[in-house]
Order: sequence, then structure tokens, then C-alpha cells
Amino acid sequence: MTGSPVDRDGVGGARPGRDAPTGAHTGRRRRRRGRGEQPMVPRAEFSSYYGKPVLNKPTWAALDIAGYLFLGGLAGASSPLAAGGQITGRTALARTAKLGAAGAVSLSLAALVHDLGRPARFLNMLRVFKPTSPMNTGSWLLAGYAPLTMAAAAADLTGRWRPAGTAATAAAAVLGPAVATYTAVLLSDTAVPSWHEGHRELPFVFAGSAASAAAGLALACVPAAQSGPARRTAVLGAALELGAFRLMKRRMGMVAEPFERGRARGLLRAAEALTAGGAALAAVAGRRRGAAAVAGTALLAGSAALRFGAFHAGVASAEDPAYTVVPQRERLARGAG
Repeated sequence: MTGSPVDRDGVGGARPGRDAPTGAHTGRRRRRRGRGEQPMVPRAEFSSYYGKPVLNKPTWAALDIAGYLFLGGLAGASSPLAAGGQITGRTALARTAKLGAAGAVSLSLAALVHDLGRPARFLNMLRVFKPTSPMNTGSWLLAGYAPLTMAAAAADLTGRWRPAGTAATAAAAVLGPAVATYTAVLLSDTAVPSWHEGHRELPFVFAGSAASAAAGLALACVPAAQSGPARRTAVLGAALELGAFRLMKRRMGMVAEPFERGRARGLLRAAEALTAGGAALAAVAGRRRGAAAVAGTALLAGSAALRFGAFHAGVASAEDPAYTVVPQRERLARGAG
């Protein structure tokens, strides 16, 4: 048997206090040796088991759902414009807005049903009324709003049942703002980081975008003599949309990064330029029919680009685990503090 002899004083030949420095001496020696050393632990990479994202990304088709978001906003904002045109005697403005609301909400429902796969799935959501569910509340809103817009448009086109058409126009104008903005609540209620973190400002972004789109449709189709309310709506809607969107991105911090990357970046840059340019042109167009039509087209395109850009940014944020994990850790740290 070999090795150092051991007695009650310890290991033979050992020199306690010399070979294994402890206490303050150890700290100083480690600090001297530690200068310029690389960290032993690699930088954290946010991943999950088997390389899968933390969240399941939305499987919605971009054309269906982003189109549904845009068309619903266009319809919802057109109804108040139609009511205003009817009250002030601007018959061309009222008719254009009524037809726009009816056509947009019909296409919006078609896009939603196409994404769901079967019409029965939409009808199944109407079996109960659940105010705490944005999807259920939105389904009931659409079910009540769509017939009103169609009745208002039909009465205006045929010239019959005018009292019923006036009542339908007024009722659609009351429901219109909710139709234009409930989709923002629907997106914010998901776990998708770039949608959920924008829950405070996103309804205002969608409200401004919807107003810009409705004004754009009117500017493109209505004679300049009757487009005054549309021009003012375009300027106010664009200011609300652009201001709320910038405020939202500033408040969201790193979760706003997907808005500045990939496909979403190009769409949102285009949306900002089209909306700002269209609103500026609408403000100075006056009675120039061609300038008003160009402004209206730009506003419609800008509103659509915003919805598609926001959709793609949300999908990208769900694919990267960092946008889920980092905000959770920050909230936990604030709570512990």
C-alpha cells in the first residue's frame, strides 16, 4: 500500500496554509490572474427542446387573416362616414361609404370563413355569448353589423324603404368603431409577443388605419365637392395611426424588433410613406379630382400594408424564443424587486 502517511495531524508532508491559500489572499490572487480572461460560461442562447419555438406560431394564412383585418377596418370606419354624409346631404359620399362598408364586410367574412375552412365553424361561435372572448364578441359584432350595412346599401341603391335604410345606417355607424378596432384586441389577446406587448396602443393604431382607409375610398370615388369630410378624416386618421404606432414601438422595447426586420420591415416602411404622403396630398388636394384620387389610393394601400406588416411581425416574434423568454424574465425581476 502506497501514498502519503496519515496521522492525527493530517497528511504527512503537507504544508497547510501554503499549498491552498484561502481567505483574502485567495481573492487577490484570483483577481490578478483573472484580468483578460474570457468567461467560462458561453453566452446564453434562447432555444427550446428539439430546436422548436417556445410558442406555436400562428398558422393563419396571411392573405386571409391580414386581408380580414384590413377589410374589417375599412368597413367599420366607412359606416360613420356614411352616416355623416347622409346627415349633411352629401349623397355621393354617403352612397360610396355605404357600398364600401357592405362590400368590405362581405369580403372580410369570406376571408375569415375561408381561413376557418367551413362556414359552420363561424356559426358555431354564435352558439354562446362570451364577452370575455374577443373572438366570440367579434363574431357577434360581425353577425349584427353585416346585415345592417347591406340593408343601408340596398335602401340607398333602390330608393325604397328609406326609413329602414336610415335606421340601418345609423345603427351601423354605432357599431362601426367596434368592428374597426376589435381585431386589435383579438391579436393582443394572444400569446404572440409582438401583438400581446402592444395591447395598449394597437387598438388606436388600427382605429387610425381604418379611418385612413375609409377616407381613402371616399377620396378615390367621390366628387371633390363632397369629399371635405373625407379629407379631414384622412388627416386625423393618419396622425393617429402613425403617432400611436411609433409610441407603441418605443414602449415595447426589444419586442418591437420584428417590426424592423424581414418582410414586416418593408411593408411597414411602405405603409408609413403611403399613409403620410396620402394624408398630406389629401390636405392640399382641394377640389382637384386627380390629386384626391391619388391620395385616396395611397391611403388604401398604406392601410393594407400596415395590416400585412403587423401580421408578419407577429409571426416572426413567435418563431424566436428570445421575444418570449426575455420579457418574462424582466417581469419576474420587476416583481421580485
